[in-house]
Amino acid sequence: MARSLGLAAYRAMIRHGTADVVPPSGPRPPGELVWIHAAESGNLLAVQDLALRLCAVRTGLNVLITLPEGADVTALAKTDNNVIVQPVPGEHQSTVKAFHDHWKPDCCIWVWGALRPNLVLETGARQCAMFLIDADTRGFDGRRDRWLSDLTYRMLSQFDYVLTRSEPGLQRLLQLGLTRQQIEITSPLLAGGQALPCVDSDLTELSAVISGRPVWFATQLQAREFPTILSAHRQAMRLSHRLLLILQAAEPGTTAEAIELSQARGFVTVNWSDGTFPDEATQVLVTDDPGDRGLFFRLAPVSFLGSSLVQGESGCDPFDAAALGSSVLYGPKVRHFMGSYTRLAAAGAARIVNDADALGTAVSRLIAPDQAATMAHAGWDVISQGAALMDRVTDLVQDALDDVVRAH
Repeated sequence: MARSLGLAAYRAMIRHGTADVVPPSGPRPPGELVWIHAAESGNLLAVQDLALRLCAVRTGLNVLITLPEGADVTALAKTDNNVIVQPVPGEHQSTVKAFHDHWKPDCCIWVWGALRPNLVLETGARQCAMFLIDADTRGFDGRRDRWLSDLTYRMLSQFDYVLTRSEPGLQRLLQLGLTRQQIEITSPLLAGGQALPCVDSDLTELSAVISGRPVWFATQLQAREFPTILSAHRQAMRLSHRLLLILQAAEPGTTAEAIELSQARGFVTVNWSDGTFPDEATQVLVTDDPGDRGLFFRLAPVSFLGSSLVQGESGCDPFDAAALGSSVLYGPKVRHFMGSYTRLAAAGAARIVNDADALGTAVSRLIAPDQAATMAHAGWDVISQGAALMDRVTDLVQDALDDVVRAH
């Protein structure tokens, strides 16, 4: 009776509002679709990494990510044709039904907590496999959870598996009515980056051409950062005269400007986008193809991550470099990725620089094989921290989707 009253009271309150049916921004893609709701707005990068991981391991899979109200969508910097991002639907029952009628998810992953009764219960009623992951006490400390704990328990009972990030999270879920057998403690959901691809033949040929020369990579540079990078390269070359800089502009339209500035400063410069390979005399290799970042992170033991020295930019994801064994240097303007840089810096895998002198000095020191290897190992440790949960969730999703296939 108490449960029915709690849900009835909630739905009566919602019914007094207006049905906020927002049409989807695009059609449902064909094939399997996993829906991830990112309830914790500060952990969107980790949710995105999980989505990309699922797409990578299951051919043809699409992932829909829904975001809570007020979430900063610009934090989701990467794009993938198989990942769709939408605002979470409202709680009016007609809105919830319209959401499910359109997307028809084959599996749901709810992250953190802040459960939405009509959305959760409708998902369960449609026999959709449901997993609550990275559950935390803060995700279950709202007024409704305290006063309508029966409703919270009813929602929790819809999930096939409940994974919590901590012992306090376990205790809170037990207070809400779950049994110990229904809960599993795992590592937290942490961003860990993806191993960017590269063309193997390019890696083999370019490695042979470079032939042991020290290399550093400055990527996603704004035009205003070009002078700083070239000044740092000049300084670093004083101690390592064979040093090669690979410079990648953030905007393809600024590549000509980078080449002109590099040549004006007396550097022997070649344009990788023209198909030109560097030779022993080349001092700066300029590229504008972001698809080659996986290649250059593999080649360069040290990388400077641009869009981080100038106001108005927000940096770029440092885990792309760390995942491929490249030590990370960065400027102070990394607002969207501050948590990731902080984790790497605390482990000794990244260093902040503020100007050309600091950058040139850092490159000179870190280009030494022992220094670069130490930082690369520290970076690998950081990006591996959330691997256990990623693996566990991936296995759960694969099994759930296989069950759907067998049922049909």
